[in-house]
Amino acid sequence: MVRVSFWQRALGFILAIALGWSSFSGVAGASLTDDHFDGNIFALYAGNGSLVPPKVTLAQSLERDKPTLLVLYINDSRDCKQFATVLSQLQSFYGRAADFIPIDVDALPINATFGPTDPGYYYRGVVPQTILLDAAGQERLNVAGAVSFEVVDDAFREVFNLLPRSQSIDLKPRSVNEINTELVSPS
Repeated sequence: MVRVSFWQRALGFILAIALGWSSFSGVAGASLTDDHFDGNIFALYAGNGSLVPPKVTLAQSLERDKPTLLVLYINDSRDCKQFATVLSQLQSFYGRAADFIPIDVDALPINATFGPTDPGYYYRGVVPQTILLDAAGQERLNVAGAVSFEVVDDAFREVFNLLPRSQSIDLKPRSVNEINTELVSPS
């Protein structure tokens, strides 16, 4: 008969717990290139948590007579994760002149009918889906998939009657997280 000391039993117990724990706890493996959930895609991948939740609803935006960029997305989509950076770039150029409304389609109510002031009215079952409405509420762009900055920028340029990119000076983005030193008096 083999005698097992207290320390050998304790070590065996600790190893058993460690092996059991490692088999139950999976490593969080979400990234920009997969379809796993890992949180708010705008804060994680675009560095811009200011987009979610939106500052106004679609109905409020349409009453304000401003263009509206409605983006329908889900947090666990590779295409939506990659498009989050494009949306953040667009906000840096047009965020003061237009309302940006990203809506998680998982949060859309399940209704039989929607009106033009409901985000579900525009949803076509594909994410990301980007809809640009002009100040009158007319669709100027409705595209599915992760489109480039230039596609949405061109639509914004038409809405705001700006020169095409080839004839325009380079736009300068405003920083989202910046201290305005002009308002701070020197000590």
